[in-house]
Amino acid sequence: MTDLHRLSIRELTEGLANAKFSARELTEHYLKRIEKIDAQVNAYVTVTAEQALAQADAADALRQAGGAGVLTGVPIAHKDIFCTQGIKTTAGSKMLDNFISPYDATVVAKGKAAGLVTLGKVNMDEFAMGSTSENSYAKITANPWDLRRIPGGSSGGSAAAVAADLAPFATGTDTGGSIRQPAALCGLTGLKPTYGRVSRFGMIAYASSLDQGGPMARSAEDCAYLMNVMAGHDAKDSTSVEKDVDDYVANLNATSVKGLRIGIPKQYFYDRPLDVDVRDRIFNALRQLESMGAELVEIDLDMTEAYVPTYYLIAPAEASSNLSRYDGVRYGYRCENPLDLMDLYKRSRSEGFGEEVQRRILIGTYALSAGYYDAYYVKAQKVRRLIQQDFLKAFENIDVIAAPVTTSTAYRLGAKLAPEITYAEDIYTIAVNLAGLPAIAFPCGFATRQSDYYPEVPREPNDIGFGTSGSCEPVELPVGLQLIGNYWSESQLLSVVHQYQQATDWHTQRAAIAEENA
Repeated sequence: MTDLHRLSIRELTEGLANAKFSARELTEHYLKRIEKIDAQVNAYVTVTAEQALAQADAADALRQAGGAGVLTGVPIAHKDIFCTQGIKTTAGSKMLDNFISPYDATVVAKGKAAGLVTLGKVNMDEFAMGSTSENSYAKITANPWDLRRIPGGSSGGSAAAVAADLAPFATGTDTGGSIRQPAALCGLTGLKPTYGRVSRFGMIAYASSLDQGGPMARSAEDCAYLMNVMAGHDAKDSTSVEKDVDDYVANLNATSVKGLRIGIPKQYFYDRPLDVDVRDRIFNALRQLESMGAELVEIDLDMTEAYVPTYYLIAPAEASSNLSRYDGVRYGYRCENPLDLMDLYKRSRSEGFGEEVQRRILIGTYALSAGYYDAYYVKAQKVRRLIQQDFLKAFENIDVIAAPVTTSTAYRLGAKLAPEITYAEDIYTIAVNLAGLPAIAFPCGFATRQSDYYPEVPREPNDIGFGTSGSCEPVELPVGLQLIGNYWSESQLLSVVHQYQQATDWHTQRAAIAEENA
């Protein structure tokens, strides 16, 4: 069968249950696609073919014995930030390039218990710091819709793998938009759950009060299947919340779009440098929801201007603390022939961390230092509470909030934007993490990018492996819309988007590379 990669998760589960194909056949199909296509996309860091086939055979045996679960035998790709026993886990960094975890992250363990087949680990920005997937030590991942462009980040490998049909779904993590942004740029659906909904045990930390794992797939329905596996309390994670978990698949039609009040923040759509074509596609999607019975309500989110400075104090401060464990002594990269202990520390960290990670560690260390802690970090935490209250006040009168995900469609690989520009690009996603709210990004159309808004650094093809120097011709690229919900409203968000996707076909569109048969 040459079209298995075009099947939804529901269709895959039905096909396996009805013996239309075996888990081994399905796994072999995806491994062949990876072997044929991934050299162009660079989504995978590690392909675990031998292990995947063994897991597939075990899944087939379980089905024959009558003990299979719904997802037994379905393949998955894991972001390389989740620890995997016996398999290298790098977090996109030279610092962990030789790290093989002795245990599985809870998310990975739950996947194994559900019978999922791990195809491999996919690329990411180093320690999840970045929004282009160019900050990885391993490789640069391309957007399947245009191999000369970024897939977004930090979960760019997860997005590229699914968008190129190299995995039916994938895990991702979201600290400031790292699930939603690549999902939007690659034409996928990605859910950032409420903080504490998915265990962080075994998920390599960037900013502990912001990090949250979630699913990435083509549709809300596909995401719901993976959320049923990922969600739930974990005693190993002190930030995991002990709260009943919904059956997200069963609840896909539980929320009626009719009467749903959708907040439209005027600060997001009229006071920002939002690309006109992107805004038009989002408004078209909102009009579609309105035609289905939703009510659009203009709202104010007065704290919008505080999002970026607040996030880029808190996140680097937590990164400075979390990444202090990588000192060249216990595990990870160690410099050669250190002169003394201080030289070991300095050189191991300078050589092991990339430029962006070092930048954020320095910012965070400064914010936490004596004399500046109260002026910066404490003040940022106080503003964070005001941002949270701003959202809670809005939710008194509305059900969900609509927002862009990105200011524009995907820009060129190698554009080398200044840090202050890339940080400002996160304006629509980071507040959700600061407030701990759930949010879902999903495709709502395509926009023609005539040229890149930012100046490019000309690159030769062999510099980064993709494209050519100079400007791009006009190209149709995916646009994403984001719905933000109140706490623990993942079922509602998935349900609303599922119904939207029953009325539209944007989520079924595929990049040309995804149409290639193995």
